[in-house]
Amino acid sequence: MILVTGCAGFIGHAVVRALLERGELVVGLDNLNSYYDPELKQARLANCAAPGFCFVHADLVDRPALSDLFRAHRPARIVHLAAQAGVRYSLENPLAYVDSNVAGFVNLLECARAGGNVAHFVYASSSSVYGANAKQPFSVDDAVEQPISMYAATKRADELIAYVYAVQFGLRLTGLRYFTVYGPWGRPDMAALKFARAIFEDRPIEIYGQGEMRRDFTYIDDIVRGTLSALDDTTHFGAVPHRLYNLGNNHPEELLHFLEILEKAIGKPAQRILRPMQPGDVRSTAADIEATVRDLGWRPTTSIDVGVPRLVDWVRRHYRY
Repeated sequence: MILVTGCAGFIGHAVVRALLERGELVVGLDNLNSYYDPELKQARLANCAAPGFCFVHADLVDRPALSDLFRAHRPARIVHLAAQAGVRYSLENPLAYVDSNVAGFVNLLECARAGGNVAHFVYASSSSVYGANAKQPFSVDDAVEQPISMYAATKRADELIAYVYAVQFGLRLTGLRYFTVYGPWGRPDMAALKFARAIFEDRPIEIYGQGEMRRDFTYIDDIVRGTLSALDDTTHFGAVPHRLYNLGNNHPEELLHFLEILEKAIGKPAQRILRPMQPGDVRSTAADIEATVRDLGWRPTTSIDVGVPRLVDWVRRHYRY
């Protein structure tokens, strides 16, 4: 049995589907919060319905509910994707990030430790941990001591806490630093889906950083392959059974170029409003994936020229444009 937390989220839903397709038994946990449209989360859950899938509606901060889940299902592996997401919102409501991303993470680690049945615990980190680092591409060997948002700080805290659990309790843990994931079933608060819907609905879009930002846009199918490759690999650990990998496209794109491909796929131009950088944002992200390729044999294969039209096709169907 594999536990996937955040199973109604963007990446969680896709990981559950991939695990079910290869015949795994999956228990999914999600609190279905209202940070963004709960109807989209319910639709993702419905898309996961299968005999091998069991859904538990619970919050990571609910320790009794987590303990009940572990007693009932005894997961042998964990893919921990649940978190309070959003860089900008973390500056408005930092306590939500401490509760979910730190306290919730420790609660889950404690259940994994107490159960004694967990062979591998994979958890989501973020490219945001690189913060104000000027050196690019970002390497997992770089110092990451300058976060510029509460979201980034909580994700870095998770990495440090995971290291302690590996050292002190022998839990085998893998942290994945995801870079700007996009694709069908995506998060409506992220640029790719937000821009697409605005163009379809003839609404203006606000483009921050005067449009000069660059992102390592990574397609959801590549992210899922990388996540499962990490979950399945238990050989590339050192003396301390904790490791970190970047999952990014290894090819940063200018935001305006990404927008141009969106406009072409939709068939009409966006109404653009250029804005300055927002607090917590970084101007550029780029992933060094040398360690990921070496250990996991993973490379991204989907360019934005392929991935963006797939996203647009899904938006047309799902939102009935």
